[in-house]
Amino acid sequence: YDTSDRLYFEPLTAEDVLEILETEKQNGTLHGVIVQFGGQTPLKLAHALEQAGIPILGTSPDAIDLAEDRDRFKRLLDKLQLKQPKNGIAYSVEQSRLIAAELGLPFVVRPSYVLGGRAMAIIRDEVMFEDYLLGTLPSLIPSEVKAKYPNDKTGQINTVLGKNPLLFDRYLSDAIEVDVDCLCDGKDAFIAGIMEHIEEAGIHSGDSACSLPPRSLSPELIAELERQSKAMALALDVGGLMNVQYAIKDGEIYVLEVNPRASRTVPFVAKVIGQPIAKIAARLMAGEKLASFNLKQEKLQHVGVKEAVFPFARFPGVDVLLGPEMRSTGEVIGLDRSFDVAFAKSQLGAGSKVPVKGTVFVSVRDEDKPRILPSIAVLAELGFQIVATGGTLRLLQENGIRASKINKVLEGRPHVVDAIKNGEIQLVFNTTDGPQALADSRSLRRAALLHKVPYYTTLAGAIAAAEGIKAYCSGDLEVRSLQSYFARAA
Repeated sequence: YDTSDRLYFEPLTAEDVLEILETEKQNGTLHGVIVQFGGQTPLKLAHALEQAGIPILGTSPDAIDLAEDRDRFKRLLDKLQLKQPKNGIAYSVEQSRLIAAELGLPFVVRPSYVLGGRAMAIIRDEVMFEDYLLGTLPSLIPSEVKAKYPNDKTGQINTVLGKNPLLFDRYLSDAIEVDVDCLCDGKDAFIAGIMEHIEEAGIHSGDSACSLPPRSLSPELIAELERQSKAMALALDVGGLMNVQYAIKDGEIYVLEVNPRASRTVPFVAKVIGQPIAKIAARLMAGEKLASFNLKQEKLQHVGVKEAVFPFARFPGVDVLLGPEMRSTGEVIGLDRSFDVAFAKSQLGAGSKVPVKGTVFVSVRDEDKPRILPSIAVLAELGFQIVATGGTLRLLQENGIRASKINKVLEGRPHVVDAIKNGEIQLVFNTTDGPQALADSRSLRRAALLHKVPYYTTLAGAIAAAEGIKAYCSGDLEVRSLQSYFARAA
């Protein structure tokens, strides 16, 4: 409100926006409208504005549609020889079942044109999929459609899917997810930031912590990500900002999604690299050339970690487990010369305690057990006591890590939730898989939240937490101004 000449509080509908623009025309010539800084909603208005004769600055509505339309975008990727996870589009319940059978389990399913991953799910078995089709989807059906087909649930769903189909993607288990923010003027492109997600692919990008620069990607992979991002930006004739989400599995890069707009990561990237990205993008949309900004791909001497902030404490019945549907309401940044310390700072900024002593509860799914061992060993060396459930306990003891047994909730009292309530546990590592295991461990996650015990429900998050705790215990944290990280460059 202290930057704009005028600020309107109106719904973001074509009718309301066009009315505002008519009012603005009375103040002089309307040179154009920017739709890139408002998330997904303004992009959906671009065609209506263009049809009304309103100039769209930057990326054209047709290019926006090219990135959003599954079939058109697939043809573009084929032309550029870039990979996508195997996918499909379904316009009916029957077609949904056929595509699901063709893709095989597990897969990701979501309605088209939704915000924040709403109603997106990772389907791991046939029962989950039927629950999704006949349980989740009906909850999204408008009342007028329900009235038209009062006793026909399948008819209701097919009516909605006819206009807004279901999108299917093969789920890449244990893949690394990467976000790339790019500036482009249609002729040249500049990679502003490549962010490696700490949580594996499948957690919504808005909920996943991420690191800039990437912490584990090889120089060759980073160079290939830059090449692919620039190729797509130029092919889409982007004017302004573009965000790409990738998954990396077994060294192969897969394009998950392209957003021809500013992503929620732009403020984070701007602070970490010390460049006013949004300002530069706006000037590119107004016709300036990228070369005039003299941007250089410099190697950062520090690391930025973005962490999500969640409102779970305000909603008593909500499960804290992360997934493909976005649940965070804010984010913080940790900056330092190393990833470990930056991650520890991000946890403190997000409101988590970083324990320096006490007891760690460990219960992880079978495939995570071997990979979590080094992190538990680090915590044990720092003096933490380890308690674990059956299978995890055996593996720890077999590998020379001292640990004590604690009961799951289903195994009877005293159990892990009792220990949390009694203040006997200071840190929770709990990864689960499958509907029954998730349901069984819900009370554990809830107890950790209510008693302000830090909890990590992904393997990658737990590993990063152990590294951050080690750095925190070493006393390496220092407070520095944001400007000091760029003092030498200035």
